[in-house]
Amino acid sequence: MSDWLALIPREIRTRYEVFNFNHAAEILSQAYPLEYAELMSALNRFSLSVSDIVAGGGSESAVPKKFSSELHPLGWQEVKITGDLIVKLHQRGASEVTERTIENFIAGHNIDYVKNKVAVDMEWNSKDQTFDRDLYAFRTFYECDVIACGVLITRSESLNKVFRSLNVIKKYGASTTWMGKLLPRIRSGRHGGCPLLVVGITPESIRDWRVRDGE
Repeated sequence: MSDWLALIPREIRTRYEVFNFNHAAEILSQAYPLEYAELMSALNRFSLSVSDIVAGGGSESAVPKKFSSELHPLGWQEVKITGDLIVKLHQRGASEVTERTIENFIAGHNIDYVKNKVAVDMEWNSKDQTFDRDLYAFRTFYECDVIACGVLITRSESLNKVFRSLNVIKKYGASTTWMGKLLPRIRSGRHGGCPLLVVGITPESIRDWRVRDGE
């Protein structure tokens, strides 16, 4: 087992697939133990049902709302960042400084849940381009020293067997938000070096799947 995996509770490793970029697990567990404990507890309590999956639509489906119900009471809130850029030109040998402002240089990037310096986004079934927006938001918050690390939760590829069995695979297509669309974006550096813990929801989080699957 990798050293960082030992920082992830066993019940989380059992029910989710987890990826660690830029030492996010180490930062979360050591520098932000309260927020980390709340996230691990929320993931442990989070579960899906077959009816959730069959009825599931986009980002406004019941699935993200379930996670919101875990984090919002603990003080995790959606946060938007905006900012202007002040540019100063210092001419050599002169005391005068020329200054201009580029307004809306940072133009309203949102993250679903932020507490202290930890940020969390969940993408259940949106268009896969949503990941570009999320990663850019994490990068911007990180570069502005608003957050120290982020957590991104999405679907594991292993859920596809559930979708096929329930005949809803078209609803959860290849061009939506799932792990296969996220990891290449992170590995190409679109998060700008922001430490990220990536969590994939697997069939182990569906409480009534094994009964229906006959396992």
